[in-house]
Amino acid sequence: MPTTFLDKIKATIKKHNMLQKHDRILVGVSGGPDSVTLLHILCELRKEYSLNITIAHLDHKFRGDESEGDRRFCEGLAKKYNIEIVWEEIDVPKISKEKGLSPEETARFERYDFFKRIALEKGIDKIAVGHTRDDQAETVLMRIMRGTGMKGLGGMSPVKEISGNKIIRPLIEVSRKDVEDFISESGLKFRTDSSNEKAIFTRNKIRMELIPLLEKDFNPNIKEVLGNMAENLQIENDFLSRYAKRKFKSVSKIRQGQILIDSKKFKKLPEALRKRVLRVGLEELKGDLRRLTYQHWKEMEELIDARPVNSIVDLPAGISIIKDRANIILKLIKS
Repeated sequence: MPTTFLDKIKATIKKHNMLQKHDRILVGVSGGPDSVTLLHILCELRKEYSLNITIAHLDHKFRGDESEGDRRFCEGLAKKYNIEIVWEEIDVPKISKEKGLSPEETARFERYDFFKRIALEKGIDKIAVGHTRDDQAETVLMRIMRGTGMKGLGGMSPVKEISGNKIIRPLIEVSRKDVEDFISESGLKFRTDSSNEKAIFTRNKIRMELIPLLEKDFNPNIKEVLGNMAENLQIENDFLSRYAKRKFKSVSKIRQGQILIDSKKFKKLPEALRKRVLRVGLEELKGDLRRLTYQHWKEMEELIDARPVNSIVDLPAGISIIKDRANIILKLIKS
């Protein structure tokens, strides 16, 4: 019996334990084909799982009247499916200039901050986003070009904990073509984002130029290969992350808002674990690892292995790492 598109999504949901009965789900909907498909599928599953669904739509102020049209379209979807919608406008180009970040990076940070804030306000613990296997391949290639480790090569996790919320990606194992075919067969309407056709953003250039080149000259199945690689590395990374958290507890203690890592115990750890233990400590202190570069990690290594006692390395977001006679001290400096 042929597997339907819905069957594929249900298999992904079951495989990664994405949904439980009576879940409250915040669905990120831009109005594009992926998010419209995601919303439609979750509404199809609403009765089976007794879901409570809310749409979240963010206008990034990139495209003027076109963006306003997206918002009105999403409001129409809310009426169609008889569900609540929450929307906001955020001037991403302005914030991007103020923070010195790329528009892509700023949009992603602001979007997830918006999702988390609305989820907190409404007591929602799961946020669904419409990334596909194609998005996964693009993400892996972006991270390779920027420089990354095993975690980065694992791409986007099907389920990820962020600040008390679970991000779920029910479409992560289907292709963009699968989505397009489903849209066509189902007669679903969607909005087209004109900025997706401009090769000015890194992800667009990868999608429009690099991946077609790789498919043509190297491997026609490159997107599937990258997706499979990411899935395998996620499994290994999850195991190592859990192991590193246990080791972190055995070599560290928290005192007066500081994290003290015993230097002798830390240096006895295998080299592959040391960076992971530091990652755990920094995430415990800061909540995330945004803006930490390879150079920052090299400075931390040099501090621990070669610099004299009382040396300090200052990291982004007001974090300092101090080396005393017995400990590596992670400290958040309040501004």
